[in-house]
Amino acid sequence: MSVVRTKVLGLVDVIMRVPSLFIIDEILKISMGLPNSAPATTSVNTAAPAVSTTAAVETAESVVNATLNATLNAATAAAADFLAGASGTIGGADVEDSFRDDFEFYKLVSLTTLKFLLCLFGCISAACVFMLWTRHLVIVYMYIVSVGLIFLSYWSNVSALSVISDGPSLLEDILSLNMERLLDPGGVALSILPHLLAQWLMGVIFAYIHLGPKYKLIQKALPFSFLMPLFLAMLPLPTVVLKHSPAFAAILPLVLSKIALWSSSFDVVKTILNGYQHARNFASNFGISALIENEWQRLNVPCVLRAFWTIRLSEQLISLLANSDVPLRFAATVQSLLVSGCETLTAVLGMTSIISLICHYIGKAFQLFLLSEDYDEDKSIGTVSAILFYILALQTGLTSLSPDKRFIRLCRNLCLLITALLHFLHNIVAPILMSLSAARNPSRKRHARALMVCAFLLLTPVGLLSVLWTRHSPSTWLLAVTAFSVEVIVKVLVSLATYTLFLLDARRQTFWEKLDDYVYYIRAFGNSVEFCFGIFLFFNGAWILIFESATIPVGGAIRALMMCIHAYFNIWCEARAGWGVFMKRRTAVHKISSLPEATPLQLRSFDDVCAICYQEMTSAKITRCKHYFHGVCLRKWLYVQDRCPLCHEIIMNQDGKNGDCNGEQPNEDENEQNVNHMANSNSAPASLGSANSTQNAQTDTSSSATTSTSSASSNAISVNNSSSSSTSSNSNHSRNHVLSVSGFRIPNPSSVTASSSSSSAVSSPVPSSASGAASTETAAVTAAAISEIIRQHQLQQQPQQQPRSSVDRDFLDELE
Repeated sequence: MSVVRTKVLGLVDVIMRVPSLFIIDEILKISMGLPNSAPATTSVNTAAPAVSTTAAVETAESVVNATLNATLNAATAAAADFLAGASGTIGGADVEDSFRDDFEFYKLVSLTTLKFLLCLFGCISAACVFMLWTRHLVIVYMYIVSVGLIFLSYWSNVSALSVISDGPSLLEDILSLNMERLLDPGGVALSILPHLLAQWLMGVIFAYIHLGPKYKLIQKALPFSFLMPLFLAMLPLPTVVLKHSPAFAAILPLVLSKIALWSSSFDVVKTILNGYQHARNFASNFGISALIENEWQRLNVPCVLRAFWTIRLSEQLISLLANSDVPLRFAATVQSLLVSGCETLTAVLGMTSIISLICHYIGKAFQLFLLSEDYDEDKSIGTVSAILFYILALQTGLTSLSPDKRFIRLCRNLCLLITALLHFLHNIVAPILMSLSAARNPSRKRHARALMVCAFLLLTPVGLLSVLWTRHSPSTWLLAVTAFSVEVIVKVLVSLATYTLFLLDARRQTFWEKLDDYVYYIRAFGNSVEFCFGIFLFFNGAWILIFESATIPVGGAIRALMMCIHAYFNIWCEARAGWGVFMKRRTAVHKISSLPEATPLQLRSFDDVCAICYQEMTSAKITRCKHYFHGVCLRKWLYVQDRCPLCHEIIMNQDGKNGDCNGEQPNEDENEQNVNHMANSNSAPASLGSANSTQNAQTDTSSSATTSTSSASSNAISVNNSSSSSTSSNSNHSRNHVLSVSGFRIPNPSSVTASSSSSSAVSSPVPSSASGAASTETAAVTAAAISEIIRQHQLQQQPQQQPRSSVDRDFLDELE
């Protein structure tokens, strides 16, 4: 029950805010009282319905103009008489014409200024009422209804007195019990009975809702005050008394309303100041964007706009049905309704809210069809579509066009919106395709649904372009639609090509080293095409701004602003990011190519898997620290840092040349400096016992396990390596605290931990608990493996080996 009550109260709150939008809409119809230079609304090629629409608009405008002009009639007439007399006194025809021209000019300026100020005041008042809290809005409507009841009562009394004055006296019929005339269907008694009931009801309602002082005697007298003219009409009184009785009957309600208005005027100012203070404090604490979002939700703006536009369109349709003498044609009626539904800025806002709702449900339908549980994207579809449609309406000056041109421009804007919607739908299906291919999802239903959506995204722009190019000649608008449509096709093809490559890789039994290159080339092609289309659309918009938007100053300014935003985000930022990715990849490829390639004999002797992807190695690159990795895996690692994934030795020198790739050990000075550094530290070298060596081994194992992943995960992550490579952290790894043991560098646990944290950012991470368990279980095995590596390294370096220090011997003894 509480849910239903909440929904009902929410609906009431929405309906109470709609009249403010209608007031603003009517003011905008007359262009804020300013002279309208737009073409007159004559017809929209819809036969009879358009004529009635135009007539209604022109009638409303003429009524408002007449009302505003009537306020200056007395002053203008007096001024005209004065000028005519003055010109006649002077006696010159030229002087008379000059005075007349000046008078007409000043009259026009004064009328226009007064109308504009009145319209501006009306818009500000309506906007303030729209933004009131619900309790204050109820008070406003109570006052408006109470005043409205007074005027309605006055009109009802005047109508009833006109009926009574033409008939016999009701008092005589009642006293003589003339039932024949009292019960006559066309008599005065039955004719006045509805007025009596209406006056009594209005008096009771006014006594209940009025905001004036509610004394007990006054409350009881209010219904009789409303009924007083009808009671006086039954008595044999002079006509003059009966004529003025409705005005006297309205004195008491008007006095109460006047007192309520005067007493609440201070509250109105206080409410406005409190609202301003609240908004200022909220913005200072949470920001302007949070304030706008909070007010947007409090006022429930989308629902209010939808209700406003629906009521406005329904009113227009009823007007067409009532004023049309011939049956309405469906196409002509829809065209007329769409034209009238976007003739003002408030009407365009209402249409935007409807389009946002439609796009929202379209995105939600595609999400359900794709069996996706994430509904964030379809919400953004509705929001972005609404913003895009309103910006297009402002750019093209939709409200200032004639009906014929307005309908054409509206259709063109909808075509552009459809192409944008296709882009949004591609953003939904592309991640799903990648997840299905990389995860080896066996569900054929999900694969089929995703491929069906891709087919729809390929066929829809092709069909749209074929229809548009066959029915329209080339223009800037058509070129823009074509660019957006072709861009959708290219993006879908790129997604399908990447999806196909991952599916082929899933069916392979061996590691596919070229997969990363193929994915990079395909995505680079798609990004290059999008970048070229972005440049083309920028020049296309510049042409429109210079040669086609001269008559739309506001639209031209908005188009110039959007072009600047487009040039920065879609051209400059994309070009900078793409060039950065290209240079990082080029540097990584150059580094990999400078490393020696492992021979088949070395691979058979190594007889192990790649420590990054855990896949068998048919080819490998050898680092300067004698570790073997796949070339593509090591290249992806180099996107982030230049240290070995296992021992964290620097793979390449700072100058980019291959260093000690032949196993040449570091010089004696470097070893001596490292040993001295460890000897001078707070802890003795002997403390690097079994616990310290085990910690090093565990840390290296954890780092290797964290930075490694399966072949499918590694291939899937390679899709985003071009973007993640910008987070390279070579400078974040310290080169200090390194112990050199016979040419083999063992890092300090702190540096290993730092390197592990940075390497885990680019690889598919495993759970920390699993990594810790594996590190604990294999600690002894890892220590033995490190000892074996050191022993093999010593055998290789035997001719060049220097006598080991006591620190080195103690450390090796502990490792063994």
